[in-house]
Amino acid sequence: MHSYEVEIKSLLGSKERADEVREAMKRADPTCVLTSRNKQLNHYFEPSTGLGSSGGNLAKLVEIIAPKFPPEISGRLFDLAERVKDFSVRTRDKDGKVFLVVKASVGDDTSANGIARMEFEEKVSMTLAELDALVLSAGFKYQAKWSREREEYLCRGVNITLDKNAGYGWLAEFERVVNDKAQLASAEAQVRALMKELNVEELPQDRLERMFDFYNTHWKDYYGTERIFMVE
Repeated sequence: MHSYEVEIKSLLGSKERADEVREAMKRADPTCVLTSRNKQLNHYFEPSTGLGSSGGNLAKLVEIIAPKFPPEISGRLFDLAERVKDFSVRTRDKDGKVFLVVKASVGDDTSANGIARMEFEEKVSMTLAELDALVLSAGFKYQAKWSREREEYLCRGVNITLDKNAGYGWLAEFERVVNDKAQLASAEAQVRALMKELNVEELPQDRLERMFDFYNTHWKDYYGTERIFMVE
């Protein structure tokens, strides 16, 4: 069964603003707790506009990587590759645990930053460098490498992460994951209602894309550092 995510981002910028959001979550939901704190390396690969484009072949990647997963997981990945048109591929090291992540758009948004997306994220028994090598062997190229420190919370059934990102500064992500595409609209409504209560504004998609493009061009200046840029 595929999972679908609703994810809306908000640019917080400063540590002080992140502190304000933490306090607002506690007021909105006294049971809200920190569920995880971790450090991540995320490697993005050049996206493809189709299964056979020069930006990377998802079908070929699935063929290469499928033997690394149990049959039920590789089956989901094969099905995803057959159904999607716009997708993004990334690899992730989360405190030493390595994951393959594939996100595919289900609407008009991009697969990299869209609000509603199909999501595949599964752990693999290899190093980040070994997984990267498999992705590169399927015709992909590095788009950018990202580093962040992440705090994960559960607040009124919504997953909230507060990320200290190289380049971006503090960023909040509000996410609901559902197993039925028909539930996406109600999940998005729930996320937006909570954001309004917390007095958190959505980062507009056009600005998010400008920030994403700027980072992809200059990522070597920010990856693994405390540096922050500002793009309106």
